Amino acid sequence: MKLSIVMPCLNEAAAIEKSVACVRGALSELLSSTQISSAEIVLVDDGSTDQTWELISQLSKNDGIVKGIKLARNFGHQPALLAGLFRSTGDAVITMDADLQDDPSLIQVMVTAFQKGSEIVFAVRDDRASDSFFKRTSALFYYNLMKKLGVNLIENHADFRLMSRRAIDHLKEYPERNIFLRGIVPMLGLNSTIVRYRRAARIAGFTKYPLLKMLAFAWEGVTSFSIAPLRLITLAGIGFALGSLSITAWALWIGLFTEKAVPGWTSTVAPLYFLGGIQLFALGVVGEYAAKIYLETKRRPSFQIETETTDRLISPTVKEGISHH
Repeated sequence: MKLSIVMPCLNEAAAIEKSVACVRGALSELLSSTQISSAEIVLVDDGSTDQTWELISQLSKNDGIVKGIKLARNFGHQPALLAGLFRSTGDAVITMDADLQDDPSLIQVMVTAFQKGSEIVFAVRDDRASDSFFKRTSALFYYNLMKKLGVNLIENHADFRLMSRRAIDHLKEYPERNIFLRGIVPMLGLNSTIVRYRRAARIAGFTKYPLLKMLAFAWEGVTSFSIAPLRLITLAGIGFALGSLSITAWALWIGLFTEKAVPGWTSTVAPLYFLGGIQLFALGVVGEYAAKIYLETKRRPSFQIETETTDRLISPTVKEGISHH
């Protein structure tokens, strides 16, 4: 079998060489054991502003196992993954981060699972000890929320996974532009398995997903796979309407049957302000879905490739050269 490793890169100049060396070592063991016949490492530069592309180009020139793809601009992590998946040539493709937080030693475990019949292999974190308290608790809340909304996510799984060529061909049948692979891949319905690992800290550089970006990514997942927020708005509207009727009935009762009615605007203005805020919030959620429809109807490409290095696969004739690096 041919194996491809896809690694999206955004300003990873400080980490890319070490990451490639570690992944290369894992592939060398697989090639030496004849578990795979050939391999490639596909590095996708997602609009980096540092020396990432220069280093990828140099690695590609010096090392036949490396292929570089440079996107025309920063399209985002998910489109960069798609570019690597669609341009790779392996019978199986593993996607992983370029900062060595995903353990390269797991590659062999994933390949073994693939050869036993699994067309998708999900790498799932054993624990989140390397995360801050806030990130751990927010992640747990998010997975529980998505489950309640009916979205089938693999808990504690990011984008470290193996996909067969058939799985990738099925993925191409999903033409949506608001892409959220963590939700789409489990929907493919092919035979899958889970392998567990401990996620490490970054070897260099800084996270490309600060808090605001993580929140935006989480919201993308919610709105891409669930219409529950729209239904909640309907239920909330019914609830507030009933509440408003109750307040109106109470105000009428006070005014007609008691002497406690106090002239003023509180009983009128407060409900109006409250309901006005709810209406603005509801319009915002509806607008989010309308914006997604707008983007989908444009049918713009998920990514555009500016340039790429020469396609080369490592075959058994050069295994020895790899194993000595």
